[in-house]
Amino acid sequence: MRPITIVAIILNLAACGRAPADPRGVDRNETLLTVTASGRADMRPDEARLQLGVQSDATSAGEASRLNRDKMNAVTAALGKLGVRPDDLQTRNLSLSRLNYGAERGRFRAYNTVEVTIREMSKVGDAVTAVTEAGANVLSGPDLRLSNREAASKSAYAAAYRAARARAEAYAGTAGLKIARILAIRDGGDANLTYMNAADMALESVAQPPPIAAPAPPVPFSAGRNTTEVQVRVDFALKP
Repeated sequence: MRPITIVAIILNLAACGRAPADPRGVDRNETLLTVTASGRADMRPDEARLQLGVQSDATSAGEASRLNRDKMNAVTAALGKLGVRPDDLQTRNLSLSRLNYGAERGRFRAYNTVEVTIREMSKVGDAVTAVTEAGANVLSGPDLRLSNREAASKSAYAAAYRAARARAEAYAGTAGLKIARILAIRDGGDANLTYMNAADMALESVAQPPPIAAPAPPVPFSAGRNTTEVQVRVDFALKP
């Protein structure tokens, strides 16, 4: 029985010395190569977000509020005629204050700004003209976006992986090796880079625009393209 016990101990020690290989690591005849690459996807934006507002001064708080409410109702109605839904309007700022300075001292000022999402890019210029004629006297934007950013990201990630694979094949070929397997793919994140080819769309004013005798032409507007850029890091196992 004694020799059997010694053999069993030796076999157990040998088994402890042979730890299982990490499936994410390289084997003895493999070389680790880590490649970082970027990919881009260009897509036309399909949403425009505008910040617009109305401001009214009056001798009483109630009158300033009423004037501002009427102006905002007119602005909302003008947007509705262009197909903008109520759910695409969101109040961003609402204030009523007494002025304690300047020529308007002692009067009251009401201020209301909303963010409007326009989903038909061909109507952005018309919307700017319409809300200005309806009484909006504070306007900024547009912020051009993609409603489905995930679709753009997927395309960019595919391009990034193809670039990483091509670079790895170039390294492997130069070294007389070939890609044996993929060990890991790490997401490097994305950044939405916007390129807007548009006329100056920002208008900041605190004075009511003068009456317009005839309908004004739409503001020149070009949506351009939005570029989404992502990065990936890929670990390749190379072998002879």
